[in-house]
Amino acid sequence: MSTATRPPITCHVLDTTTGRPAANLEVKLSCCDFPDIIFEGTTNTDGRIASWGNKQGTAGEYVVSKGGFRKLMLAGPIGSSLWKLQFNTGAHYGIGNTFFPIVELSFLVVRDEHFHVPLLLGPYSFTTYRGS
Repeated sequence: MSTATRPPITCHVLDTTTGRPAANLEVKLSCCDFPDIIFEGTTNTDGRIASWGNKQGTAGEYVVSKGGFRKLMLAGPIGSSLWKLQFNTGAHYGIGNTFFPIVELSFLVVRDEHFHVPLLLGPYSFTTYRGS
């Protein structure tokens, strides 16, 4: 995905039990300043979210795009805001087959920067870091 078309917040999920991308994993993205606006996506065969959708049917300004994200980011103090990613790992591994049925990661987003959040996932552990 080129930098011109990628969303300002991206993620990549790898399954450490198989050493492969975690495909078909449901992910939600939300800004804590606007909790009713939830973006959703499903990882592709490469374990990445290719695009975020908004199923609430809210105004077009909240569609995930560089402009939409920037509008939400500007609402926080000094152009920053708290965001969270929620990974539905229970559906991915099957309920009872993972200690973490939901993995939720919170992070601070600063205006005009790209944020990439990789997740290395197993049924009984996970690791994350700020990617590039």
